[in-house]
Amino acid sequence: MKRKIVEPNTALERLRDLCARSEQCSGDIMRKLYNWGVSASDSAKIVEILERDRYIDDERFARAFVRDKYRFSGWGRLKIMIHLSAKRIEKSIATEALEEIDEDEYRSIALKALKAKARAIPDSNTYEGRTKLFRFGAARGYEAAMLSELIKSGEIWD
Repeated sequence: MKRKIVEPNTALERLRDLCARSEQCSGDIMRKLYNWGVSASDSAKIVEILERDRYIDDERFARAFVRDKYRFSGWGRLKIMIHLSAKRIEKSIATEALEEIDEDEYRSIALKALKAKARAIPDSNTYEGRTKLFRFGAARGYEAAMLSELIKSGEIWD
């Protein structure tokens, strides 16, 4: 099936509407323009216009993405960083956004997720159960040192 090519002016208007409704990053916008068949030079101009008019801002996007993913999705720093990298957010911007995480809240969210998983694992306070908890936390993107500390402290089973 042949994809329909979108004119640059139409693409700009569509993207303004999209960006007014939800936070977007330049990587997602470039991908969308590519899928619409907009040329690379026109895509660069459109992104430049959207950035100039503050429709898109990768720093603002990264801060919002980090905040949403660790608070509402329960993701750890490692998983968030991987997804920001996949969205082509510069490493310095991603690192800066991750530094805004409140450590106490982050730890509390991780502990809550581990407690919920521990309730679902029979005999979670055995070697095998603690290993499953660790793997679960690692899959969520939490750091190994923090996971080890939380599991060893016994707070999960309180």
